[in-house]
Amino acid sequence: MLDKIVIANRGEIALRILRACKELNIKTVAVHSDIDRDLKHVLLADESICIGPAQLIKSYLNIPALISAAEITGATAIHPGYGFLSENADFAEQVESSGFIFIGPKAETIRLMGDKISAISTMKAFGIPCIPGSDGPLSNKIKINHEIADKIGYPVIIKASRGGGGRGMHVVYQKKDLERYINITKIEAKSIFNNDMIYMEKYIENPRHIEIQVIADGKGNALYLGERDCSIQRRHQKLLEESPALNISSELKKYIGELCSKTFIEIGYKGVGTFEFLYKQEHFYFMEVNTRIQVEHTLTEMITDIDLIKGQIRIANDETLWIKQKDIQFRGHAIECRINAEDSNTFIPNTGKIKRFHAPGGLGVRWESHIYTGYNISPYYDSMIGKLITYGENRNIAIARMKNALSELIIDGIKTNINLHNKIMHDKDFINGNTNIYYLNKNFKQN
Repeated sequence: MLDKIVIANRGEIALRILRACKELNIKTVAVHSDIDRDLKHVLLADESICIGPAQLIKSYLNIPALISAAEITGATAIHPGYGFLSENADFAEQVESSGFIFIGPKAETIRLMGDKISAISTMKAFGIPCIPGSDGPLSNKIKINHEIADKIGYPVIIKASRGGGGRGMHVVYQKKDLERYINITKIEAKSIFNNDMIYMEKYIENPRHIEIQVIADGKGNALYLGERDCSIQRRHQKLLEESPALNISSELKKYIGELCSKTFIEIGYKGVGTFEFLYKQEHFYFMEVNTRIQVEHTLTEMITDIDLIKGQIRIANDETLWIKQKDIQFRGHAIECRINAEDSNTFIPNTGKIKRFHAPGGLGVRWESHIYTGYNISPYYDSMIGKLITYGENRNIAIARMKNALSELIIDGIKTNINLHNKIMHDKDFINGNTNIYYLNKNFKQN
């Protein structure tokens, strides 16, 4: 087993990785910015190293500093968590070339999946259903682009090839607006992702966002671990997720899950990965593959009783998958609420000191967070400060437990979105499973 791991992240995911390492008797190295020296995982790690000031580019995105931390401490591997450098192929490549193990897929796999155009091409080759689109980057010839849009049918969506997180994409409803939005998306793509390659797809109206969790060992074995519904979003960012997804036939779930597993086997994928789809009227449409652990991995753990972080580590240690697909059993229902330091109505992030904190508890309640009374919310990092997960034998019980848990959760001194989650739990459309990616805007008139 790997004997020492550098945790190249912060916050709740860093603490989650540390706990998994402790269960596996692996020593840990916490890296941190100068304002993060009092984070929980930093205080609990076997060793800790300050890698720079608060600014991301000088600390958590500083590749030489992260690799130096591994060298100085004699670590054998680096776990990137999610966000930051977790899907940066150059980082994975430099980790490996420096003699360390990157806990995730190979750099070439990350590159293949990170480029949306190459990812779509790969998925089509293996039979994964994709959204009708341009089948490649758009040219600079507006006449050709108009022909593509006419063939696909309006509305269409223009996307950055290297895009993600809901950025670098625009919906076009009318032919007269196509050229303008192509130019806007191209400029945004260059500015945000340093790559102005863009492509076009059919815009699927009012879909759900469904993702399939897969784990593979790179040795010809892969398992699908169920699906998650991530339709409740604000500004294309997930806010609440649940598993299993409602109102999708078990036969279709099995079909798409097996297809995803076979695709990972064919491309030699190693680690955990998530296939993200739009779903509408019994049809899945591929969007992208996330080559890292997901924020909402907790849901899959609750319904399968499989520790995905430990799974990542074991596979990085070159182990063969220790279970078979027939051994996977999906039990009960799980819901996750992302607790953010932000205004519930405007989603504007909030900073400051937490004056009072109390975590919820009880049967079927899981709280994943790095915060505590006296903790300072910094403006430098993401606004998510915790994840509240509830599990029940069925969805009604999971919802009832979430209502109780939200009422027990106390975070005073800053604004949070706890009130919004409370409203969702009591909303008739949510309770009845009538949601899609525009649910939040429609039901709560969010900005």
